[in-house]
Amino acid sequence: MTEHPGRRMSAPAPTAVPSFRSRIGCDARSGYYAVPRRYRLHLSLSCPHCLRIAVTHSLLGLDDTVPVTLLPAVPDAENGGYAQLRPLYEASSHQHPGPAVAPVLSDDWTGTIVSTHAPDILRDLARRFGGRGPDLFPRGAEDALDGITRLCEQDISGAAQRAGEPHGDATARDTALATLLRALGELDRRLAAQEYVLGARPTLADVELWVTLVQLDTVHRHHLCAAAVHRVTGHPHLWAYARRLAAHPAFGSHLDLDAITRRHHAHCRGQEAAGAAVPIVDWTR
Repeated sequence: MTEHPGRRMSAPAPTAVPSFRSRIGCDARSGYYAVPRRYRLHLSLSCPHCLRIAVTHSLLGLDDTVPVTLLPAVPDAENGGYAQLRPLYEASSHQHPGPAVAPVLSDDWTGTIVSTHAPDILRDLARRFGGRGPDLFPRGAEDALDGITRLCEQDISGAAQRAGEPHGDATARDTALATLLRALGELDRRLAAQEYVLGARPTLADVELWVTLVQLDTVHRHHLCAAAVHRVTGHPHLWAYARRLAAHPAFGSHLDLDAITRRHHAHCRGQEAAGAAVPIVDWTR
């Protein structure tokens, strides 16, 4: 495949499904550059990666700049992808070997995929298209943003999954729960002193954390014991923050609890635990 400026496909392992990781550049020399209505997002709001992109898109006010095509909650193709996205994948990678999954940032000029890598899409929306919206990816905050992303992925979502593993070692589950509670406690103390994760203004760190908290309550909670969920609820500043953001149109308007539930039931084979009956947040208020 010939590589052109601004376009890069990650080199997959021999058995891996190739991903698309081109970036939006600053000007025409970059190949892919910021032009209103050139690009399109393909999102399923039941997917946490897509939900982060949808919230960011709304915070930046990009409805007229980067159109969005919404996909069903549950993939409809036999291989776990979306039939609607298959032509884009085939146009971008001949005989694409894997499922046609979301999120996708596509180029309407060429009918091909720019990127399927959610972190890159988020940052390019914020840096290349976010001139009229809040500065969600401020210069100099890269390390802090990366730190929050790691905390959410490893110490909240990853730890919650391990803590809810019914066939796992009890010691490992206890260690994972301790990791989860430590991360929540750190964030709770931070949010007791400031309005947003990194200070007085929203950034991509808030998008990352809010979606992670939605997943913790709507997905991971169902596999935790009741005692563990009660301990998770004991972070008042953190959950008040989650409710406050849910009341913001850019966040709450994309929260489809039924879609998340249907996606979870379609993919999850784990056993439901007593924690499923312990509510954390009323997201509809």
